[in-house]
Amino acid sequence: MGVPHFLLIPYPTLGHANPLMHLSQVLATHGCKITFLNTEFHHKRANTEVAGLDNPNGHQIEFVTLPDGLDPQDDRSDHKKVIFSIKNHMHAMLPKLIQDINALHVNNNITCIVVTVNMGWALEVGHKMGIKGALLWPASASSLATCDCIPRLIDDGTIDSDGNPTRKQEIQLSPNMPMMDTANFPWCGLGKILFHHIAQEMQTIKLGDWWLCNTTYDLEPAAFTISPILLPIGPLMESDTNKSSIWQGDTTCIDWLDQQPPQSVIYVAFGSSALIDRNQFKELALGLDFLNKPFLWVVPPCNDNKANNTYPDEFHGSKGKIVGWTPQKKILNHSAIAYFISHCGWNSTIEGVCAGVPFLCWPLVKDQFVNKSYICDVWKVGVGLDKDENGLISKGEISKKVEQLVGDEGIKERSSKLKELTLNNIAEGGHSSKNLENFISWAGS
Repeated sequence: MGVPHFLLIPYPTLGHANPLMHLSQVLATHGCKITFLNTEFHHKRANTEVAGLDNPNGHQIEFVTLPDGLDPQDDRSDHKKVIFSIKNHMHAMLPKLIQDINALHVNNNITCIVVTVNMGWALEVGHKMGIKGALLWPASASSLATCDCIPRLIDDGTIDSDGNPTRKQEIQLSPNMPMMDTANFPWCGLGKILFHHIAQEMQTIKLGDWWLCNTTYDLEPAAFTISPILLPIGPLMESDTNKSSIWQGDTTCIDWLDQQPPQSVIYVAFGSSALIDRNQFKELALGLDFLNKPFLWVVPPCNDNKANNTYPDEFHGSKGKIVGWTPQKKILNHSAIAYFISHCGWNSTIEGVCAGVPFLCWPLVKDQFVNKSYICDVWKVGVGLDKDENGLISKGEISKKVEQLVGDEGIKERSSKLKELTLNNIAEGGHSSKNLENFISWAGS
């Protein structure tokens, strides 16, 4: 068996690039050759420290770029525009890039392409060139299983042919999965064109022999009964937690945390692209003040200073620290962190579970609501924050739920047990470790 050479291609958002970067680091520590393909625009925004990333065994990740076909001033938060521009432009350029990479590595040509969702066209290119392919799904295995069930959901009348729920209801995809509100399917709210793109993408990514998931059998056992090519290889933990994100985090918050008592700080983070309503932002600010406890609050620079994020005049924030971005894994594993107010995005969910930190769940969109069900109802390591009659999570509700957590030793105990159970999967001989080794063997054969 030769040394596998992986070409990894994320869809250019942080939620896709970070887990694929973590996978690339893990593969490199297994001695694999790694080439990481970014769009030119996304690579320029990326953490420059990552670009020179050396792994402990001396292997280096090589970065290459292709243009996304958009102008510099185009709105890259318009996913419809980005998806179709990338498909139209990068698809045509990828074969030449692969040939150029192979010419530089004559004795170690690319053996496997790994993409995240929306980049399935690259699996088509690889398929035509005789290169193996796989998908790394950046969200939960349950959300992937849900998307894989689109034809079934149309056939049984749960959704219409454009992905819209036919009526308000909760369904269960498999007997042991949480109930799912049909209004929170992963594609809801994206519109007809993107729904049809997702339905088509689910067929395209079947060109990948494996659908890799940053999860474990223990966390979502029922999801693996739906799609047999799902392969849990999580939790994806990179060797250097200082480089856990494509974006550079504000490391001053570590010094600040070092000065706080153990298990005293409430960490508040809603991911890289969450937009919170102006009134809700003010209520959250006042709620953090009202708690009278130390807090670390992440307000990303892409959202900061927008009209939504206006701190109320009566907000003091004297007990807390507000930063633009953090090295989140390092923060969550700090001894000063007590609780995690989270949007329940999958990356954050896995990171919180692996740190053994109890959650206060504040889901904002789509699959985050199902993740909240796992956290609160299945694993029982967190509590949900409920909206009032005005549709806001009030400062009183935040205070009430924090006090509930403070007095709940059971949640802390379950959080510690779930951490141990989850991390055991990547220990030597663990379930995910074996899956990863089998995947690497397959890619190099």
